[in-house]
Amino acid sequence: MIGKDIWFPSLKDNGNAEQATKLYIVNNSFEKVVELLRLEADAIEQSAKRLEKSVVERTIEILENCKGNVIVTGIGKSGIIAQKIAQTLTSTGTVAIFVHPSDALHGSLGIITKGDVVIAVSNSGETDEILLLLPTLKARTVCIISIVGNPSSTLARQSDVILDSSVDQEACPLNLAPTTSTTVALALGDAIAMTLMEAKGLTAEDFAANHPAGRLGKRLTLKVSNLMHDSPNIAPDDGWLEVVKAISKHSLGAVNVIDEHDKLVGIITEGDLRRTIEKTEAKNLENLTAAQMMTRRPTTVAPEMLAFDALKLMENRPMQISVLPVIDEQGSCVGLIRLHDIVRSGL
Repeated sequence: MIGKDIWFPSLKDNGNAEQATKLYIVNNSFEKVVELLRLEADAIEQSAKRLEKSVVERTIEILENCKGNVIVTGIGKSGIIAQKIAQTLTSTGTVAIFVHPSDALHGSLGIITKGDVVIAVSNSGETDEILLLLPTLKARTVCIISIVGNPSSTLARQSDVILDSSVDQEACPLNLAPTTSTTVALALGDAIAMTLMEAKGLTAEDFAANHPAGRLGKRLTLKVSNLMHDSPNIAPDDGWLEVVKAISKHSLGAVNVIDEHDKLVGIITEGDLRRTIEKTEAKNLENLTAAQMMTRRPTTVAPEMLAFDALKLMENRPMQISVLPVIDEQGSCVGLIRLHDIVRSGL
C-alpha cells in the first residue's frame, strides 16, 4: 500500500499504481527491513511470555533422561527447522536424529523404538505425514514433544508436552510464507538445546571435541605438540658457520642452543644471526660462537599448552616473536613452534 502522504504525479496520472507501489517499497526498503526484524523479535518475546515453567521443566526432564534416541521430525520449512534443531542438540551433547515424516512412513520408522523421544515441528499441527505417524509412536510408547503453532491441533492434543510456537502474523506481506513462525520454532529449539546442554554440564572442551574442524574446536583442542617441529639443536660453542648451516638445514628460521643435558640455554633466530654478523668485524668472525649470538632465557612453551595460548604469547607483547622453543616436563628442549604454523592451522 502507498501511504496517503506519498504522491507520484506522473505515475498516478498514467494510472500505474503498481509501479508507484514498487517505487515506494524500494525507497523505503531500509525501514521495511527494520520493521520486519522487529516483528520477528516481538514474536519471540511473546513466545517467551507464553511459556509455562512446568512445561519447560518437563521438556528438559524428558530429554535429559532419554535413554534412547531423540528423533526430530518435520516437513517443508518446519522440516528445515527440525534439521537445525537436531544438529544443535547433537553438537551440544544430546544425540539427535532428523527423520523426514515421509521417509518414516516408508520404512525409516524402524529407527524409532520404545524409550525414544520425538520432537515434532509443525506450525499447523495438522501435517498429514506427521499425524499418520502418531498411532505407531503411541504404540511404541514414544514420548512426543511438539513445537506447534496451533495448541488446539491434533498433534498438540496427542503430544506429551506442547511448546507453543504460535504467532500473530508472518513477516510475509501476504501473511502466507512461513517466516515469523519458523523463527519462533527455531528459537524455541535453540533455547531448549542450550538449557539441556547446561543441565548436562557440557563444557567448552566437550563442545570443542564435537567441532574439531571449526576454529573454536581448534582453539580448545589443538596443542603445541600437534604443530611443533623436532628441536633444531646446536651447542653453545658451535661457530657461526655451523649456526648458518643448521638454520638452513631445518628451515625453521631459528635454532635452539642446548647444553650436554638437552637443557635450553638460548635461541638464535635468523635476525640474531644477521645482526651479530653485521656488528662483528671480519677478523673476529672465526671465533664467533653460538653462545655469543643467542638470546638467553627466551620465552618457552610446553608441548601440552594449547596452540591458541602459544599464539597469544607470541602476539600479545611489545614486540611480536615468531618462534618459541618447546620444553617438556623434565626441562628438556624437545621442539620449536612457529607463528606461521599456528596461523596456517586455522586458529
